[in-house]
Amino acid sequence: MTDLQIAKGVSLKHISTIAEKFGIDPENIEMFGKYKAKLPLKAINREKAQESNLILVSAISPTPAGEGKTTMSIGLSEGLNRLDKKSTVVLREPSLGPVFGIKGGATGGGYSQVLPMEDINLHFTGDFAAIEKAHNLLSAIIDNNIQSKINSLRLDPRTIGWKRVMDMNDRSLRHIIVGLGGTASGVPRETGFDITAASEIMAILCLAESLSDLKKRLGNIFVGYAYDKKPIYAKDLKAEGAMAALLKDAIKPNLVQTIEGNPAIIHGGPFANIAQGTNSVIATLMGMSHSDYTVTEAGFGFDLGAEKFFDIKCQSAHLKPKAVVLTTTIRALKYHGGADLKSLTEPNVEALKKGLPNLEKHLENIAKFNVVPVIAINKFVSDTDEEIAVIKALAVSKGVRVAVANVWENGGEGAEDLAKSVIETVESKASEFKPLYDWKSTVKDKIATIATEIYGAEYVDYTSKAKADLRKITDLGLDQLPVCIAKTQKSLSDNPKLLGRPKDFIITVREIEIAVGAGFLIPITGNIMRMPGLPAHPASEGIDINDDGEITGLF
Repeated sequence: MTDLQIAKGVSLKHISTIAEKFGIDPENIEMFGKYKAKLPLKAINREKAQESNLILVSAISPTPAGEGKTTMSIGLSEGLNRLDKKSTVVLREPSLGPVFGIKGGATGGGYSQVLPMEDINLHFTGDFAAIEKAHNLLSAIIDNNIQSKINSLRLDPRTIGWKRVMDMNDRSLRHIIVGLGGTASGVPRETGFDITAASEIMAILCLAESLSDLKKRLGNIFVGYAYDKKPIYAKDLKAEGAMAALLKDAIKPNLVQTIEGNPAIIHGGPFANIAQGTNSVIATLMGMSHSDYTVTEAGFGFDLGAEKFFDIKCQSAHLKPKAVVLTTTIRALKYHGGADLKSLTEPNVEALKKGLPNLEKHLENIAKFNVVPVIAINKFVSDTDEEIAVIKALAVSKGVRVAVANVWENGGEGAEDLAKSVIETVESKASEFKPLYDWKSTVKDKIATIATEIYGAEYVDYTSKAKADLRKITDLGLDQLPVCIAKTQKSLSDNPKLLGRPKDFIITVREIEIAVGAGFLIPITGNIMRMPGLPAHPASEGIDINDDGEITGLF
């Protein structure tokens, strides 16, 4: 049975019923049809949020086989609810690029899904469209200011890093020239498109805690320099008010439901290798305001999404997670142990053992934040008892709780053992979250701390461009911002081919981008793709809609 067939067989509850279960008067929600709603920001209660237990779901280094963090997050929340712990799962929104490209949707799978899956994976409530419009409004204002003879800040086009965005994979738009067509059509300059999830406005929306905070952050977007070397921000262009107006609904988190009829909040979707990779602060606080346990996830492996979740999001919003669930699959560990992708469903204890160092490194990294981990073995039908025993033996040797979770096949029931382990961890009160570094440290020290402590690098090298960027950051007085390192998700290093637990490698920082609005610096390592392309046979080829309005082939 496919994910879609499973979802079709579920009787969805009216969203007002979910709101009531969540503890919000249905009269106060903004309906988007029968099964989706926007939640008002006034429903956030900081005092109640402090009493909630925040659980982060992360994973080992991702592989082409997939690890299933979202499915695990949903299943865990279902399991906690089955154990009479009021729980809400809080997730990111899917991007249309992967949906129509190769990765697919982001609503979980099997009996651990959020619904209505077709709506969530397509336009949903229009948040991405609003972010796209706000971003491109600033792009238009920038080019208009360059063109204007009356209202000009004398922006130097060569210094402008602000591009345009679109929520679709389109490699042809990565590098473009705008302003062609004569003097009435603008000033020609090089620019390009990123995918919407990579927009700084996406990162801003997901870190803002109110409309006023959102507007302030939007005004702080660094645009470039004037010809006299004066730094120019979005507020100098008087753009922040109009941009915030476009985001007035997008800032409100979205309420939907799990396949077992429990509340799910889905809001925002920044990339984890170029931004913080987690849902919005507002969505997390909303879940925590109305739940005993709030389950959320961070993109890619612990070295990327989770590190940024802790050092940027938790620091910024004063959040203190009580446990980390480290999603692990036997087939992924075999891949890290050198097994061929096509052979991962075949028993191979030797390859599994060779891949264990990747799991061990992520466990060590979790400990650096003084948060207790729980290993979740995301079970597949090809897993053998002998292979499962290998991971359990490692957990025992490390003194770490471990549970087999069969969430795809059994939903919340398949996560009850995991839920019990999470509850035991929380009730032990052994976690006392602490960040990895002090924001007041130098930029180089912050980068070095992450590279050596989390990735396991020997040291960090800087190109001449990166060194110049460091000087610019100091001159602008931005050196006390946290760092959001852009790195491949495929390896602990900046080389995607180095699997497992690489050692004796160097991290090379090519350049450092400034995201003042989001409130962080972005050291770039390796080649980070911010406008993906479509594969030879994109997923869109199999997607269709019939005369009854039923979508097929989306999953």
